[in-house]
Amino acid sequence: MRSEVDPDKLRRLMKALGRSARGPGRIYLTGGASALLVGWRRSTVAVDIRLDPEPDGIFEAIARLKNELDVNVELASPQDFMPELPGWRDRSLFIERCGEVDFFHYDFYAQALSKLSRGHGRDRADVGAMFERGLIDVEGLRGALEATLPRIIRFPALDADVLRGRVEVFLKDLEVGDGEGG
Repeated sequence: MRSEVDPDKLRRLMKALGRSARGPGRIYLTGGASALLVGWRRSTVAVDIRLDPEPDGIFEAIARLKNELDVNVELASPQDFMPELPGWRDRSLFIERCGEVDFFHYDFYAQALSKLSRGHGRDRADVGAMFERGLIDVEGLRGALEATLPRIIRFPALDADVLRGRVEVFLKDLEVGDGEGG
């Protein structure tokens, strides 16, 4: 088991990946990696990424750096678990360029839906942190949900009614927590 990742270790990984890549590409951070850089978590057990387009030499760099830096790197993003949200690249927030590699936060609306689909307490807290920091809003989350539901049939592990229910319960709890509701 590898050690936990803090923001400093994540930034060292990003810079090392940028130096090691042999060509341009994009790396989208998701989950705990986004939480570290935005600031609502102090550590995470893995750095989840999506490569799109894949920088040349990146897999060799990951294989080497995971040992050098003692970090778990996983190829995982919301679209591995639910339908790809239209426009996700346009909504992904730029972090920085390291070498020829651009780093982004994977679309926070897609991250929020993916987290709410799992229904875990920590995931709900993460989505709450996204709202608190202005990374997502109610209208945008509802729009993302509606864009996702017609294609959810391609993901047999997901149930559209359950996902809709989890999003609505979360939004109702958010409203009550803000003092806007009952």
